[in-house]
Amino acid sequence: MAFATINSSATKSIPAIEDAFAAEPFLKKRVYDAIGTTPQHIPLFEDIARYTSSLLARNANNPLQPFKTSTDGPAVKKRKLQNGDATGNIQSLGDLKADMPLQFYMQDVSFAIPQRKKLLLEITAGRGYLRARNQTSKEIEFGIPMDKIQHILCLPVPEKNQRQFNFCLIPQYGDGINPPPDGEPVPESIVWTVADGPPKAAFSGDGQQLGNNEGETTERLVRQVLNDNLLQTQVVRPEDKQFVSAMPEAHRKGEKAYHVKAFRGSKEGYLFLLSTGILFGFKKPLVFFALENVDSISYTSVLQRTFNLNIAARSLNNDEPQEFEFSMIDQVDYGGIDAYIKKHGLQDASLAEARRAKRYNVNGAKTEEEGAATADAAVEEESELQKAQRELEDQEDEEEEDYDPGSDGDSDGSGSSSEEEDDQDGGGDANGEDGVDRDLIAEELGSEAEDIPEDQL
Repeated sequence: MAFATINSSATKSIPAIEDAFAAEPFLKKRVYDAIGTTPQHIPLFEDIARYTSSLLARNANNPLQPFKTSTDGPAVKKRKLQNGDATGNIQSLGDLKADMPLQFYMQDVSFAIPQRKKLLLEITAGRGYLRARNQTSKEIEFGIPMDKIQHILCLPVPEKNQRQFNFCLIPQYGDGINPPPDGEPVPESIVWTVADGPPKAAFSGDGQQLGNNEGETTERLVRQVLNDNLLQTQVVRPEDKQFVSAMPEAHRKGEKAYHVKAFRGSKEGYLFLLSTGILFGFKKPLVFFALENVDSISYTSVLQRTFNLNIAARSLNNDEPQEFEFSMIDQVDYGGIDAYIKKHGLQDASLAEARRAKRYNVNGAKTEEEGAATADAAVEEESELQKAQRELEDQEDEEEEDYDPGSDGDSDGSGSSSEEEDDQDGGGDANGEDGVDRDLIAEELGSEAEDIPEDQL
């Protein structure tokens, strides 16, 4: 009872704290919780609150001051936010509802895209928004509505001594394949990294620390929170049954690797072959080939040690496929990549429409029996196409085998006869197939042979 009285009294009687943390309800609650536990620190919190209010007042009088930075990149993004514009998935402060109550937040999260800095990761209540907030200025740097998230991938970071995971958020129209509607900017992906260890700075919206269960990891906690709030998808991770590299992780002995190194032009990156598609990352811009967007995949420049992978991808609104070439892939991963491609039918452009129909259900809901019948029909149709193509190729091969360029040269351009072919097959024997002797000179020269003296024959 004494604790409740102190806490309630403190909440109503410290205007300095109310003014300083009016825009940060969860932080204000933590301050009052601390005062309720240790009321002797009330003067200290009052001094902190007054100092915070003075900083906020100073920034209000000089709004450009927080945007001063040693580089131009982040400053440009901040100015756009200040003006209330939307650049890509970076929404205006009004759209992101800065004062909306939180369901989850985590401190000191290392973001790589669209900005490279440590920020506060937030997920608002009611499946509203995923946001990144500046931990010093408390301003929202960027964010995205949860219903605009098309894909989220959780991938192990290659070539790191300590195990880490990258969460790659692919927004709608931000996969590098499907363009946004006319007049709308292309949204950027969001990438942040978490360590493989117990969560130390993850909290619920009311300030309660999360992840206290034994064996809980940051990656698992964040993945669970995202799955509870996503509307169109779930977090996708690599699977052994999809693809595992033939080369284990070099920096972490004995650990499986789920990526292959590749180049897109001069840009080096990693290809991840997943159950929902293929990602090329982790540098800007990320490209994600959802299975329904892949038209076909082929191999080029196959050498002794490396080969290239060509992906033809088609947007949902564009009939013309785009070609993406990924080069310098190690030959040891050819078998695994080829098995993945065949597993999902990605080598055949004729199956692309079926994949799109399956993903977006454009043909309406189907029962399992109808779906199986459709799949069987597609396989049968494809088999007929392959059979026709194989017969055509066999016919061309037979024609090439029948053609003998050497015999044409011996006969000065005239076609070779079947008898001459038999002679060549028989090692030059003058006998025919029936074993009867033949006068080759007479057969060749006819009546002209009579005018030639025998000593000249």
